[in-house]
Amino acid sequence: MQTPTLRQLQFLVAIADTGSFSRAAELCHVTQPTLSAAIKDIEGLLDVQLVERHARGTMLTSAGEIAATRAKTVLASAQDLVAATRQVASPLSGDFRLGAIPTVAPFLLPSVLRPLRSAYGNLRLFIREDTTDRLLEDLRTRTLDAALIALPWHAPGIDVETLFEDEFMIVAPSDHTLARSGPHTPGELLDENILLLEDGHCLRDHAVKLCNLPAQRERADVTATSLLTLAYMVEGGLGVSMLPRLAVDAGLTKGMDLHVSQFKPPMVGREIGIAWRAGSPREEEARLVGQMVKRFKPPGS
Repeated sequence: MQTPTLRQLQFLVAIADTGSFSRAAELCHVTQPTLSAAIKDIEGLLDVQLVERHARGTMLTSAGEIAATRAKTVLASAQDLVAATRQVASPLSGDFRLGAIPTVAPFLLPSVLRPLRSAYGNLRLFIREDTTDRLLEDLRTRTLDAALIALPWHAPGIDVETLFEDEFMIVAPSDHTLARSGPHTPGELLDENILLLEDGHCLRDHAVKLCNLPAQRERADVTATSLLTLAYMVEGGLGVSMLPRLAVDAGLTKGMDLHVSQFKPPMVGREIGIAWRAGSPREEEARLVGQMVKRFKPPGS
């Protein structure tokens, strides 16, 4: 029985992703007539229409949507085959797609990427920064090979390895009462205006849990979209906050008029780990990346 080729399936997936023959052809680095002919060949082979052309663009038929979904799985399996055989002969060579959450990526990756590329000269590393939920979904759909996330985090079909603990630090304006005494317990912050990251950041959840904030305190009037914005808001006198030591050790607060101190006793707010899809042929490579992270993370973290 004749079946579509992997190249033909790539064309179909490109149309599904772009909704356009011209953009799909550009994405696949072929001419539009070549791509159109390939789609007609698949339709003839399957004896069903997969794609409908309209004035406003291209749409998949119901059969086309089913075929495109299955095609993505087939292509991902083919990529796994290549990765599994390649890593035996030469681990961390070729393309490796690494994700990282925003409260980790800018503070951890700069110290890790150079030695990682130096150790594995044939590595082509692609980085994606996104929220934990999206990164884990990308792992499941094989869009990513591994991701640096904050733990604890439980997700079906995802395996993780803990790399190191990340302590939480108190950050306050240099003229704040918290800067004139201390160290402090989490409970002492309950009377303060605690600034947090906006919903969607796992660091927010870890901070809420650490301080045992009541429900009415979890929804602050002022939230930040990044740790840098959060630090500037604290420096501007809007309140106090907590920063991961990873960010502090990487120099986030350097040059700012802020007082940074430890909790009493020191409080581990989260763990940093590397995650991969359960059963992934790139598990050992993900672990190798994790070893490099542990070795070259910012000193003190």
